Amino acid sequence: MIVVAGEALIDLVPSESGALAGLTPRRGGGPYNTAVSLGRLGSPTAFCSRVSADAFGEALVGGLREAGVDVSSVQRGAEPTTLAVASIASDGSAGYSFYVEGTADRLFSAPARLPDGTRAVSFGTCSLVLEPGASAYEELMRSASAQGVFTTLDPNIRAGLISDPDAYRARFKSWLPSVSLLKLSEDDARWLGGTPREWLASGPSAVVITRGGDGLTAFTRDGGEYSMPGEPVDVVDTIGAGDTVNAALLHGLASRDALSGAAVTGLGADGWGELLRFAARAAAITCSRAGAEPPYAHELGAL
Repeated sequence: MIVVAGEALIDLVPSESGALAGLTPRRGGGPYNTAVSLGRLGSPTAFCSRVSADAFGEALVGGLREAGVDVSSVQRGAEPTTLAVASIASDGSAGYSFYVEGTADRLFSAPARLPDGTRAVSFGTCSLVLEPGASAYEELMRSASAQGVFTTLDPNIRAGLISDPDAYRARFKSWLPSVSLLKLSEDDARWLGGTPREWLASGPSAVVITRGGDGLTAFTRDGGEYSMPGEPVDVVDTIGAGDTVNAALLHGLASRDALSGAAVTGLGADGWGELLRFAARAAAITCSRAGAEPPYAHELGAL
């Protein structure tokens, strides 16, 4: 079982150009997208979050169920669902404005225990920024790591939500000893101001950097560096592409029974090449669709 912990929200995605473009509600949030993607790939997955009981929240939980994701660890609340208004640039990249005050996911509390059979827990995005929920997710990350559970982190920086960048950067560094696999974009790495080798020295067994259409690179603690170009695709938008990469990496590692630091380091050039190629292919399919619509296993073929 792979547990994904973090926010579920509604992306309001423009369906035409212009400041007052028609906005289409789509289910989203980095952790939510990762969970749905894992479910579609066929990995046993559970979602751990707090979701509103409003109509948007019902749609979010329904999307998890449709993907085969276990929702027994989802807390519910009467507060409204977080909204993210997306703006799409000419190259398909997305920017966001968030409406987060008083929303349900901010009131997440750490569960007493993880679901039976948990092999990995994934964290990231807004859930590790917005208090008081951020501290609860951090508590869950540290406790999972202390129990020997494989942990992944995608900070997925949303700078507009971070009131004190220096404090967040320090907090990010404090998480690294509890992280097995760190995945982040080039833009995230630039904003955080570190390097893969520096982060590896603090705890993770591997760091994966995504470079948009140029592909992705994995760095491992034993000095390995493995790159894979991106898959050519006509980009509609990039919403959910990084989350799809998260899911593809976790799915691939689980398929190889490699959800441990030693196994990740031992994948070698062939193993990492296959894994990164699979992740690039999955992300390309997501980019070919509007909103976060990750692929199903049958669309990707063999890992």
